[in-house]
Amino acid sequence: MRETGWPTANFSSDGSSEAFDCAIILSQESACSLHGPKLRQEPGQWQEFQSGRPVPAIQTVQINETPLNGYSTMKSDPGLYDYWPYIDRPKLTWPGGKSIAFWVAPNIENYEMQPPPNPHRMPMPRPVPDVIHYSHRDYGNRVGFWRMAEAMDQYGVRGSVSLNVATLDHHPEVIEACKERDWEFFSHGIYNTRYLYGMNEAQERAYIEDVIASIQKHTGQRVAGSLTPALTHTERSIDLLAEYGFRYVCDLFCDNQPIPLTVSQGRMISVPYSVEMNDFTLFNGPRVTPRRFTDLQKAHFDQLLEEGAEQGAVMCIPTHPFLLGRPFRIDAFAEALEYITGHKEVWVTTGREIADHYMAHYYDDAVAAIAAHNAAYPSPLAKEGAR
Repeated sequence: MRETGWPTANFSSDGSSEAFDCAIILSQESACSLHGPKLRQEPGQWQEFQSGRPVPAIQTVQINETPLNGYSTMKSDPGLYDYWPYIDRPKLTWPGGKSIAFWVAPNIENYEMQPPPNPHRMPMPRPVPDVIHYSHRDYGNRVGFWRMAEAMDQYGVRGSVSLNVATLDHHPEVIEACKERDWEFFSHGIYNTRYLYGMNEAQERAYIEDVIASIQKHTGQRVAGSLTPALTHTERSIDLLAEYGFRYVCDLFCDNQPIPLTVSQGRMISVPYSVEMNDFTLFNGPRVTPRRFTDLQKAHFDQLLEEGAEQGAVMCIPTHPFLLGRPFRIDAFAEALEYITGHKEVWVTTGREIADHYMAHYYDDAVAAIAAHNAAYPSPLAKEGAR
């Protein structure tokens, strides 16, 4: 029997959140103990979302937690990395003398129609049941993924899958297709509708243990990287990932190079992912055209390539099959891949390989350079929560 949890809410008559939390207690022998496609609607009632998949036995119990997004104190910065200007760093190059490490991160996600509520964030843009947005996202695993994978095959790009591990149970066909292509799997939580906001430490540990065991069981890979579910965190998230042996995270968008992170134990780096080059941002925010999407990817790459003679960098295209896998967008993605992979200065790789190379060849030098910079330019303010 394992105990973990996902925060829920009890609301007062005026709609404010007075208290929240329910823990999920699971009794299933498989590692995928949080992945059952049933959701409690009323006491004693369950709704099945996907037929034919294993369903764990789940019940709820009440626990106590302060509704502060998991943060117990005020902070001026996350305390995870030091300021380290892009100039005057040790020169970074990639295997074979390449200047750009290029990787693609397909977000292979699973959304629930009506997940357990979290007082900090609504799962869908409209009130539940939000059939429109649920079915729009469902397009990704049904159709868009296959189209996107074919485009990546054409240009020899292996994916680093940002995986909601519930997909292991719901859509094993997608997982098998990734395994056949020798793609990497890194953690993107259980469902993209279950957030870390409000979790206590025991719940977050259980979540991480589930992710590790589930990916290992279904893919044979010991997961190395993490992008937290829907980019939600507690103040302990990065520390816990490092404690459990994760080597890199994608949640920090502060640099064009990997950088060492400050964690309580072990070694951890940030591998550049992207908000700006992300199809979710581009198609859901400014709603760029497919042509504009390609132009932006090329412009981003061209600038990094121009700087590459002096300093290596990382470029990532994060994708969502329910967006980029649409018929009228897929050629824009393919054109960007053709352009980038056609340059001899590019190492086409994965998130894990970037992290492994940086850890082996640059991590120690980077730590020393950061320490020297801090000594030369001491901060006038003591960092809150410094470790």
